[in-house]
Amino acid sequence: MPRTRAAFASFGPISQPPNRLASAPMSGPATADKAELKAPRGLSPLLAQSFPIAAAVVLVCGTALLALLTSGSNAPVMLTLLGLFAALGVFLMFGLIAGHIRIGERTTEIDLLQGVFEQIDQGTLITRGDGLIAYGNPASADLLGVKSASDLRLLEDAFSPDEDANAALFRLSRSVERNRARSEDIFVPARAGLGTGRWLRVSAKPFARAHVDTNLRGAALWTLTDITRDKSFEAQTRSNLERELDTFRGMPAGFFVAEASGRLTYANDQLCRWLGITWDEGDRELMLSDIASGDSASLIASIIERAGTDTQRVELDLVTDGGLAWPATLVLQTNEGATEHTASSVSAIVLPQVATHAAQITGAGHSTDALGGFFKSAPFGIATITAEGEIGGANTAFARLMVSSETAEGSDARRTFSRATTADGAADIHAALDEALAGRANIAPIEITVGDAGQFTRRLFFATTGRDDAEGRSAVVYVIDATEQKALEQKFAQSQKMEVVGKLAGGIAHDFNNVMTAIIGFSDLLLGTHRPGDPAFQHIRSIRTSAERAADLVRNLLAFSRQQQLSPKVLQVDDVIGDVLQMLRQTTLRDSIDLKINTARDLWLVEADKNELERVVVNLSVNARDAMPDGGRLTVRTRNVSERESQRMSKDGMTVGEYVLIEFEDTGTGIPADVLAKVFDPFFTTKDVGKGTGLGLSTVYGIVKQTGGYIFADSVEGKGTTFRVYLPRHEPPAEADGPALAEEKADEPATPHRDLTGVGRVLIVEDEDAVRMFATQALKRQGYDVHEACDGYEALDLFDDEDFAVDLVVSDVKMPEMDGPTLLKELRKTKPDLRFVFVSGYPADAFSKTLADEDNYTFLPKPYSLAQIAATVKEQLAV
Repeated sequence: MPRTRAAFASFGPISQPPNRLASAPMSGPATADKAELKAPRGLSPLLAQSFPIAAAVVLVCGTALLALLTSGSNAPVMLTLLGLFAALGVFLMFGLIAGHIRIGERTTEIDLLQGVFEQIDQGTLITRGDGLIAYGNPASADLLGVKSASDLRLLEDAFSPDEDANAALFRLSRSVERNRARSEDIFVPARAGLGTGRWLRVSAKPFARAHVDTNLRGAALWTLTDITRDKSFEAQTRSNLERELDTFRGMPAGFFVAEASGRLTYANDQLCRWLGITWDEGDRELMLSDIASGDSASLIASIIERAGTDTQRVELDLVTDGGLAWPATLVLQTNEGATEHTASSVSAIVLPQVATHAAQITGAGHSTDALGGFFKSAPFGIATITAEGEIGGANTAFARLMVSSETAEGSDARRTFSRATTADGAADIHAALDEALAGRANIAPIEITVGDAGQFTRRLFFATTGRDDAEGRSAVVYVIDATEQKALEQKFAQSQKMEVVGKLAGGIAHDFNNVMTAIIGFSDLLLGTHRPGDPAFQHIRSIRTSAERAADLVRNLLAFSRQQQLSPKVLQVDDVIGDVLQMLRQTTLRDSIDLKINTARDLWLVEADKNELERVVVNLSVNARDAMPDGGRLTVRTRNVSERESQRMSKDGMTVGEYVLIEFEDTGTGIPADVLAKVFDPFFTTKDVGKGTGLGLSTVYGIVKQTGGYIFADSVEGKGTTFRVYLPRHEPPAEADGPALAEEKADEPATPHRDLTGVGRVLIVEDEDAVRMFATQALKRQGYDVHEACDGYEALDLFDDEDFAVDLVVSDVKMPEMDGPTLLKELRKTKPDLRFVFVSGYPADAFSKTLADEDNYTFLPKPYSLAQIAATVKEQLAV
């Protein structure tokens, strides 16, 4: 039987009278009047309970039988019985010695538990499921003011007729029903056994249902603790506090107490009258932000957080209930929390400021000469505006930042602001100035543009001086230069825009290039089967040209987003731009445009992709041509830029170093200032619809940036534009200078008449059916034995055949199930010398990080033509 059940078993069945146990003696443990014979240990509970009775019956029967036998002459039988009794005596003796049989007083577990409860000072009650009291210790009787706990049948009998007590007992009972513990503070009224009333903390805790008998479901343990002394101390403390607060309530100065959270715990009558607020503890919760401006509330909160003991004096603006600023002087004293449950707070005495803010700044006469030296030399602008709307005083920084000479004392502030900025900016300033002169607090800052072209940004902050003085209410305006911050914000927005376009370009490049590869490839196959004089030949060529233009559009997007594949090599800039400009002079530039090329001697080397650098030269030259529709002069210059010279340009975000400069200067129409800031934006163009994609200059920007360089544009309307491209200097080892440039000469692209036929076995792995079909037919036409696979797993299945062997694998990078790099790693495990060519619409950087440095492969970007894939395969098989 579990302990709880054994304990409650002594209470008797649930149907027994409720006070049966409560009426039991409470002076100590219950004892038996007679010595009892206990059963040996190890017997079942039923046998243990019936053992003394059985022993008594055996002894009585044995005695009767002995008397019966001794009346006759049956001596042998009598001797036998005496032997049995002797054996029984020996057994009893050994049982006593071993401890299995004890003769003495019996103490049960419930007796021990009851004895413990009766010795403790805390009141203890046990109630049954129906709410009746089953047990109560003497301490509970003393606390409840009754002679004995047996006098109570229900808990309500001890607290009636108090309604609050009954409500608390109801909540406790409901918690017990829900198998939850709960505590309540209940007042016990005075009665005959209780001289005065007292406060008790009553706690109820249900018995765990898993450990009680079904008849005792709902039983609970109640504990009673006397907290009268604590309640008295609390009441005394509250009374003392109320007396102290009464003192503060009638004082002629303002007073409030605020916690670290910003909640006001007290505000006296004088402060409420000054600010026009009402203080009622039962009303809505007041916060520091309700009586102080944003900065002022933050200052007070920071003082509370520091929790120092020094008294601090601060001057700040409070806020009235109508939203008006009220200048005040605060004497603050912080109070650290006494316990972990007591929050830190600040006590503040509030006094109105004797002088207004304007008088402190400008003096009684509002003269500029009265400004303090620290305001005159401040790096930000500051000025006071009188109630009549005139400038009462201003420092030199104000005149400089507002770019206006009308800052003299007595000048009209509205006229000054209107002349300094745009109409919209002036309207915002006038509205804020009206609020400041009306005494409003927390006025939002205003951002305006000033200057002839609106090239400067200023941020204005307005504040009121608060109460009226002899000269009326005035305002204060602070001006800071936000031009640089605005430029940084625009650059950040531009970089985010570039990132979005780059992600878009990278996302569509692969699928779009697959389509273009199929169109260009099949066009090449058709052109090979038609003669130039065939009518279909020109149509097919037009299809191929359009596909190349579409592919070039994707390349421009990738170049702008800096995701195109570059093949950087050591270049001499003069050689590259000289060849391109000579070609442009003959094909693109009109005769009305005079092309001048000025190159410096001993020009440094650069490391860049030759094809991409040629695109930069072509795009900037074409842009200059379009800016000179009536003709003009295009001058292209090159020179070295030293590290010292680059230091002067570091303010534009340029890293200090040595560069090679390429300048493109035209005498065209020029670019307006508002347009010049957007020339490198993608899809931005000033040309008519259908005459430009808006990707020319953005592509140039992306190529230059990906090369590690910088590009800047300067323009004057009606005079022309200059683009400056800075490419970082490349310094190879001295012994490698000659071979590097010689190697560049030897690496010229193949001529159209090059023999592209070959012999060998090639495996094409491509998930796009059209691209795989084109590549297969193109290589078969060149004489190769070609096999196909639609993904990596099918390619591995082909290699499982021991007789299958190829000389080269041409694989797409992005494929379902298994991509190209994974296929390369799997095949190299068994065939380490297998040649590999990757083709993809993504740049090589997008997947090269997943491969080891020792993995040998060649990359062919999509879209590729018939000649390009044939040349790549032949070069790899020739190695």
